[in-house]
Amino acid sequence: MRRFGLIGFPLTHSFSKKYFTQKFTEKGIDAIYETYPIKDIAELGMLIKNNTELEGINVTIPHKQSVIPFLHSMSDVVNEIRACNCIRIRNNKLEGFNTDVTGFDISLTTHLKLSHNKALVLGTGGAAKAVCFVLSQKGIPWLQVSRNPTGNMVGYSDITATVISETRLIINTTPLGMFPDTDHCPELPYDAITDQHYLFDLVYNPSLTLFLQKGQQQGAVIENGYKMLVIQAEESWKIWNS
Repeated sequence: MRRFGLIGFPLTHSFSKKYFTQKFTEKGIDAIYETYPIKDIAELGMLIKNNTELEGINVTIPHKQSVIPFLHSMSDVVNEIRACNCIRIRNNKLEGFNTDVTGFDISLTTHLKLSHNKALVLGTGGAAKAVCFVLSQKGIPWLQVSRNPTGNMVGYSDITATVISETRLIINTTPLGMFPDTDHCPELPYDAITDQHYLFDLVYNPSLTLFLQKGQQQGAVIENGYKMLVIQAEESWKIWNS
């Protein structure tokens, strides 16, 4: 039986396990997908050693960046953005890829308009790196927002109503609002959001986060992370079988 899995912490609710388990059952694929909650990325070496039949793993919060030193090779995208969410294992060698990029690119385009020509990216983790890469590829200038800004980043207190009115694409890459902490959302002047705005949340559970609710109440177009997750999962499957 083929074996695949997911590393991250915590893994209280895994989209990937449910998705692949259902896929394997429906397609009659002799494979299993497990979750491997590891708090410290240093545990990865022992995990691979103890599970020699593993052919591929997905990587989620908080290891998309810290996993880089463990890779024996990586795709050009991973090398550029320094974030990996998909690993193919062959001959005990770990090959790193980033399927978040494809997933976000395709799902973002669903509602993207020419007026969405400037973006706010909330968060600074591995997923944010994939988002910023896609925006740059599309020629959309972006401003990254962090609780602890460094370099060219800004803090949430810097996001005024004027900034919101001038920036019609807002992407949340943080876990704020994710189940079970559904009563949280990024601190923004939501009253400045209009029906010209597009709010994208990488969180998929719940399907309507507080961030998206507040945008919807202002008339904004909204999209959650479900479609992105499906696309990145299928891209991972292609990589593991290529």
